[in-house]
Amino acid sequence: MNYIANTAADRRAMLAAIGAESIEALFEVVPTDVRFPRLNLAQPLSEMEVLAELEQLADENVEAKHYLWFLGAGAYNHFVPSVVPQLQMRNEFYTAYTPYQPEASQGTLQAIFEYQSMMAELTGMEVVNASHYDGATSLAEAAIMSVNATRGNRNKILVSPRVHPQYRAVLRTYLQGTSYTVTGDEDPSNTLDRLQAKLDEETACLIVQSPNFFGELEAIDGLAEAVHAVGALLVMHIDPISLGLFKPPGHYGADIVTGEGQSMGNNLNFGGPYLGIFATSNKLMRKMPGRVVGQTTDTDGRRGFVLTLSTREQHIRREKATSNICTNQGLIALGAAIYLAALGKQGLRRVAELCYHKAHYAAAEIDKLDGYQVEQSQPFFKEFVVRCPRPAREIAQQLARQRIMAGYVLDRDFPDRTHELLVCVTEMNSRAQIEQLVKALKEAA
Repeated sequence: MNYIANTAADRRAMLAAIGAESIEALFEVVPTDVRFPRLNLAQPLSEMEVLAELEQLADENVEAKHYLWFLGAGAYNHFVPSVVPQLQMRNEFYTAYTPYQPEASQGTLQAIFEYQSMMAELTGMEVVNASHYDGATSLAEAAIMSVNATRGNRNKILVSPRVHPQYRAVLRTYLQGTSYTVTGDEDPSNTLDRLQAKLDEETACLIVQSPNFFGELEAIDGLAEAVHAVGALLVMHIDPISLGLFKPPGHYGADIVTGEGQSMGNNLNFGGPYLGIFATSNKLMRKMPGRVVGQTTDTDGRRGFVLTLSTREQHIRREKATSNICTNQGLIALGAAIYLAALGKQGLRRVAELCYHKAHYAAAEIDKLDGYQVEQSQPFFKEFVVRCPRPAREIAQQLARQRIMAGYVLDRDFPDRTHELLVCVTEMNSRAQIEQLVKALKEAA
């Protein structure tokens, strides 16, 4: 076993040191009737037979390689260039954990630094970290940071109802048992204009998502000015792929930017591990949770990388820490850095353009079908809502039997939206696949 270095001699020495005759003797305090429960295991198999059985089990999974995939809602089927896993899986990266010792972690630290630098440019922000688990936890940490940064009695967190519903659930889980109040999203009809009217001196932050959960691009010009006028902060949650085409949140005056980084060089992986994007301004960086890698020089003037702005409280005095983030998503951040470097500015723009145009083509074709209607009151990117002639859950199940994952059934999170389906189209969906989806929806009507 690669990671258990104890030899038989080592085990004998340890047993002798503690005065035990055997490993079995260590378990004598456990009653015999529960010590070694009988397991009805099958007879041993050869490696070839085990692999065949595992492959057979894996073939029962519903996944994007063998289905036509139009499911998004926060986890997206994007192309991952071969160079990403090839470099990401190198042993020196794959086995590395938190780079506490810079003298032994220069490669990992530089990789994180490069990721931070590219994400800062992409988001239009000044400081980026690389330690959040996923988009949901980044958003929750942003709310907590907003309260800490605005000080005073600002305990109200305004949230748009068009922020991912599962992210809003994680936010409430983070804040349970505190004096913070999460509001604004309880009324689905609350637009950004209505939310602005709710801003007051008790507001710590306003949280919006762009594109929002339904793929819509809401008008956010002037929003930051309204938020700042009452002394609050603007938190924007983004899709990093969309930034290849649209204005970055930093240009809108966002104070904190969060996002899900899975779409940049990370496969769906049945839900994880993912990457939480977290960016802010120089003004707020000392309130930022997680870890930041900085560039410096050693005593000989050579370039080096270190964890910087990392307080003692973050690691030791936990009750005074700004965050409970204690792991390092460096491997996933590395994949994102390789992805961005491989595509470059024009490559990322091309991916965003393909997502935009393919989604609009699919929406136009579905909107032509009798009984179906595509929500187009707002501009949209990659995702759009389809009103169906029958319950969306029934249609999705019918298409799943044809190996088509038609989209996200909205009544999972919005019980009154029984006939609506959230459809996602990325660069991975060919015209033939889109036309097959349209044909299947027509038959399912």
